[in-house]
Amino acid sequence: MSGPGRAAAEAPGRTGPAETGLAGAPATGSSAPRSWPFGWRPWRKRSIAVRLAVSALLSSALILLIAGLILSTLYRETTERAFDSRLLVYANDLATNLVSPSDSEARNFGSLGDPRFDLPLSGWYWQVGRPNARPRDLRTSRSLVGVPLQPPDDAVGEAGAGQLRKGYGKAQDDRPLRIIERTVDLGEEGRYLVRVAGPSDEIAADMRRFTLALTTTFALLGLSLGLTTLLQIRFGLAPLIKLRAALGAIRRGEADRISGEYPRDIAPLAGEVNLLLETNREILERARTQVGNLAHALKTPLSIIVNEASAGDANSELAVKVREQAAVMRDQVNYHLDRARAAALAGALGTFTDVEPVVAALVRTFGKIFYDKDLTFETSVTPGLRFRGERQDFEEMIGNLVDNAAKWAHSRVSIRAEVIGQGEYPHLIVTVEDDGPGLPPEARVAVLERGRRLDETKPGSGLGLSIVSDLAALYRGRLRLDAAALGGLRAVIEVPGDASPAAQA
Repeated sequence: MSGPGRAAAEAPGRTGPAETGLAGAPATGSSAPRSWPFGWRPWRKRSIAVRLAVSALLSSALILLIAGLILSTLYRETTERAFDSRLLVYANDLATNLVSPSDSEARNFGSLGDPRFDLPLSGWYWQVGRPNARPRDLRTSRSLVGVPLQPPDDAVGEAGAGQLRKGYGKAQDDRPLRIIERTVDLGEEGRYLVRVAGPSDEIAADMRRFTLALTTTFALLGLSLGLTTLLQIRFGLAPLIKLRAALGAIRRGEADRISGEYPRDIAPLAGEVNLLLETNREILERARTQVGNLAHALKTPLSIIVNEASAGDANSELAVKVREQAAVMRDQVNYHLDRARAAALAGALGTFTDVEPVVAALVRTFGKIFYDKDLTFETSVTPGLRFRGERQDFEEMIGNLVDNAAKWAHSRVSIRAEVIGQGEYPHLIVTVEDDGPGLPPEARVAVLERGRRLDETKPGSGLGLSIVSDLAALYRGRLRLDAAALGGLRAVIEVPGDASPAAQA
């Protein structure tokens, strides 16, 4: 529809659907929700399954990490104690030689039964001497090759008689060592310091093997726990997934209630939803009945008034005025009754209308009505599109748009229908264009006033676009007027809709 005299109607002064979007979908612009980087969303918007999975995996990983650290620490202490026990055997052997009743200078310590003490720089060393003795006064293993063995770097204080000090140090070749030392009191002969060392890389190698085995074991255990957790979550949330699918079937018009058995903690919810659906249907049915009763109650008196006005002098000024106002009242009653009926039906769940057959029927009808203009109707409708509402309301909206377009078109009328958006809130976009004279932007505002007609030469009451705008608003949609690519006016209506499951498959 277009043209300076195009019939038009009121666009209600609303901000809801136009600003907040269709079917509760968020609007674009400054009021749009915050965009989170890398797909991150606040936890309050995450699904229950994601929350359970993440919390379970994080807690399991933390528990395994703490357990791994504790086990590694305990194993290291155990390994060090075992290594120290070996060194202590050699230290006790040296101490035994010290306390044997023989000349202190003639005591023979030897290799302590381990040939590694005779191999130069083997990492296995012993040293016996008085505390603070000079290097030349020390008795050492051959493996030290004349270089004194230093005390442990991390040992604190001095060991008393019979006590042990142990820790880590370095050999002359910077090889890490595990060192123990003890003081032996020989009474009149004084005190001797016995020091034995072994390569600590054996402890490190043992720890690496244990850490690798522990990491592998815990990784497999963590993987098993993760898979088990996911299976438990899927099994535990299966009733909720089933309930969601049942609600989706009701929304798509494939079912009228939630059926099936649910666990006792979800069954009350399903029962309450079914009760809500039944109550909604009862309310809608009462609304339809009341609308029908009101229509009969008003139309009968109007018909009597018109008949009485025509019974006398039908051409008198009073009779003409009565018939004129009665016709206006009848139009207004029909208009508001249609709005009330549509408002009741717009809240009904599970009502769908196939778009393609409605558009095809309207094209055939208006092709016959405007046969004298030889119009070309171009249609492009995605197969399987559905309008979420009553067929009569959809025919009313699209029919008014096509009617206005056909009145002002020179030769072409274009009708396109598609679905925009995915997920829970898709909506149907129907665009009707013509190649008529079009309207300037300021005139598009004027034609949306109820009953406003810029050209009285065209037939119509001026309520067509008002009905379209109001019906779209009742379905939480909107009507928009723009310039058409064909040169005339483009009317775009956005209402809830989607594609049928068969088309999506």
